[in-house]
Amino acid sequence: MSQSKVVSIGGVDYDSHTGLAVQNTQTSVRRDVRRTQSVSAKGIHTPHQRSTALNRQFVKKTASHSQSESAHTNTKSMDVRPTVKRSAAITKFAKDTRSATPTHAVVADIAPVQHPAAAKAAAIKHAAATPTARDIKHAELGKALANAKSDTSITKKSRRRSKTFNVAMASLGLLLLAGYFTYVNLPNLSVRVAAAQAGINATYPEYRPVGYHLNGPVAYQNGEVSMNFTSNSSPVGFSLNQAKSNWDSSALLEKYVNPHSSGKYATYNDAGLTIYTYGTDAAWVNGGILYTVEGDATLSNEQVRRIATSM
Repeated sequence: MSQSKVVSIGGVDYDSHTGLAVQNTQTSVRRDVRRTQSVSAKGIHTPHQRSTALNRQFVKKTASHSQSESAHTNTKSMDVRPTVKRSAAITKFAKDTRSATPTHAVVADIAPVQHPAAAKAAAIKHAAATPTARDIKHAELGKALANAKSDTSITKKSRRRSKTFNVAMASLGLLLLAGYFTYVNLPNLSVRVAAAQAGINATYPEYRPVGYHLNGPVAYQNGEVSMNFTSNSSPVGFSLNQAKSNWDSSALLEKYVNPHSSGKYATYNDAGLTIYTYGTDAAWVNGGILYTVEGDATLSNEQVRRIATSM
């Protein structure tokens, strides 16, 4: 108690650390000593000595005191301090640990452990019962094959119908394609047939003036082939004639162009050809064939030259 700080409030001493009232045994002993000394005059003149009654290390406990203290300790759980009420004037003090009940560690029972052999057998059984990814795959393939076998007849019929439809569509496409090429090449075919019948090497011009189309079949007679072209927007047109001839450009000018043009003509040279134009007509020779353009269609000199060079 000599190391504790004591606070006196209202005549009662309190421990500043714990906030509990202090039973001042030393003070009561001093008071008893003073009372005893006051009886004898000798004690008055005796100098005061410091009491060592509370110094436990120099005091030997008696047997009776030890037995009573041991009994008190057993009955009150080793707490020899008296229970006193705390003062309301002290607001800061240490926590009172006397009322705390001792906690005992709870030790759980050891759970039962399965034997390793039994655990291994259970794992093998579980693995055998659980299907693997391979088993699932084979099962699904089996189902798919079963469904495929059951639908074999339907699949065959569908394939036959599909094959028939594909053949029909292919045939129709070939017919349409053949018809288109026949339509496009019909003038050439007609000219070749006519040339074979007429006995000359007649050709169909690769260039046709814009706005004109072949009108009617290709006419032919012995040594001559004639094609008629008509305008798309008006009744005007022109005819392109091909006939056997042994003339050259000079003979053509003298025997054909001059008599038909009354000497009024124009001469153009293009791609080795000498082309004569007069009015709405024109004439030239090439490879033993006389080419003439006749009609009421007004063709430009450029159009006439392009027809001549495309034959």
